[in-house]
Amino acid sequence: MNWNSILKNSIKVNLLEKELNISKLIAQLLVNRNINDFETAKKFFRPSVDDLYDPFLMKEMHESVLRIEKAIEKKEKIMIYGDYDVDGTTSVTLLHSFFSNYFNHVLPYMPDRKNEGYGISLQGIKKAKESNISLIIAIDCGINAIDEVDFAKKNGIDFIICDHHLPSKKLPNAIGILNPKRSDCAYPFKELCGCGIGFKLIQAFYLKWGLDFKNIIKYTDLVAIAIISDIVPVVNENRIISYLGIKQLERNNRLGLRPLIDTLNKPIKASDIAFKIAPVINAAGRLNHAKVAFKMMSSTNIDYAKKIYIFLNDLNKKRRSIEELITKEALDQIELLGDVENSSSVVYKNDWNKGVIGIVASRLIEKYYRPTIVFTAEGKNLVGSVRSVKNFDIYKILEKCSNNIIEFGGHKYAAGVTIKKNNFNSFKKSFEDAVKNNIQDFNKVQVLPYDTEIYFDEINFKTYRIISQMGPFGISNLKPVFISKKCQEKTKTTLVGKNKEHLKLLIKDKKGKIMPGIAFNKASYIDKIGGNVLFDILYTIDENNWNGEKFLQLIIKDFKINNPPF
Repeated sequence: MNWNSILKNSIKVNLLEKELNISKLIAQLLVNRNINDFETAKKFFRPSVDDLYDPFLMKEMHESVLRIEKAIEKKEKIMIYGDYDVDGTTSVTLLHSFFSNYFNHVLPYMPDRKNEGYGISLQGIKKAKESNISLIIAIDCGINAIDEVDFAKKNGIDFIICDHHLPSKKLPNAIGILNPKRSDCAYPFKELCGCGIGFKLIQAFYLKWGLDFKNIIKYTDLVAIAIISDIVPVVNENRIISYLGIKQLERNNRLGLRPLIDTLNKPIKASDIAFKIAPVINAAGRLNHAKVAFKMMSSTNIDYAKKIYIFLNDLNKKRRSIEELITKEALDQIELLGDVENSSSVVYKNDWNKGVIGIVASRLIEKYYRPTIVFTAEGKNLVGSVRSVKNFDIYKILEKCSNNIIEFGGHKYAAGVTIKKNNFNSFKKSFEDAVKNNIQDFNKVQVLPYDTEIYFDEINFKTYRIISQMGPFGISNLKPVFISKKCQEKTKTTLVGKNKEHLKLLIKDKKGKIMPGIAFNKASYIDKIGGNVLFDILYTIDENNWNGEKFLQLIIKDFKINNPPF
């Protein structure tokens, strides 16, 4: 791993330090995030619903609102059709909860991952026809569903599509397609998630109907979960919505989420959403059906919501076991086939669970930092989850392999792909060749950015509280990362965790100040940092509660040994 400083202009740091009357360290962190004056800092630390963009700046928002208003007036039945992941299920819950106020019949629909696959399915449209649905609002999917939308139109069903995935040159024949990534869409912020676009649709109705705009905040809890879970940049509107949404989650007003929220410490962090909320919601679509998560989130009966939460929590534990087994098998396959030195990882086994292959692909990247596809069988075809590395556009690589692909979709860093089973070897070769011929040396090394070098005596609760206010953290608004050099182990480091995979340690910096630390999945360093060995560390700062005592600790991301023992 390369450590890369993002340190920015020291003159701006000095000016901001004086203007805001803050420490040089905090001023540096703000300037690193392009916050250079009082007004920008004020908006950064106090995100407001008033700073959201006009939803009618989005292409075809007017047409979409008019069609929905017509449906309300004519008392039509509508279907909310979403994906089966967290973004999709929160999206369906969001639009269902809003439009149920104005329609007598709102049918939620999420496809079965195993039997229908990703996106708009003919089965879903047929279900809509049987239910006398005349309007489908698709969310977090549908941008490339050209044939399916045509099929729906022939059956008297209109479509409105709210999607954030990359569109093809040809768009479906829908009444409205809300997608900031459209080349002809002038909407100022392009990085909304699917649920975020659904929120903009709701915002449009609030503006047009003159509803009390304060009440729109109650919907931000679901959008915050989607933003953090779908790994979109936590900047601009995404940061405003996720900030407001986390505050809303802390108020714990949504009964369907209460069993989940009750398991969390306050204040809630973005990491709580990523590692505690999202996996439980996702477990439904991965191992059962996404409608189970929808039923929990939309429930107004706390006892019913608790029962579903317990079921999903158990399902998530099962998912974790399955994922660990498949990851081991995939790693063994890479070694057995002699693919360790390849530029990509492409693995396949008939019985791998379709619901977890995306997570497995991410786990393989942790081991071999390179573009990865994990395939499993689906009838006569193979379906794969694709994951990429930083600054390497996997979507363009898949386009180069299109001769061996039935269909694919997604974005720069993640995609889904379907191929014929007997085409696996030729696809694997074409994918490997395309990656090898296009990947650059800088793509092959994981880069860990850091803000600045500090000493441990600069770490205190006041600084930590200000850093916490810079959240919610996520892509493009990373939690501040620090470097401290020439550190030493203070006492013997211990191995912790179920499989003794983590390090728990006390570290002394070169000024002699001591801090506790935890290094996740760094067990291999236990014999490298002992005794008089000097090492540099890259870390974030977090608060820990143990036996009622609060203390700050270092979350160590990486080590660099200065004087390795011989």
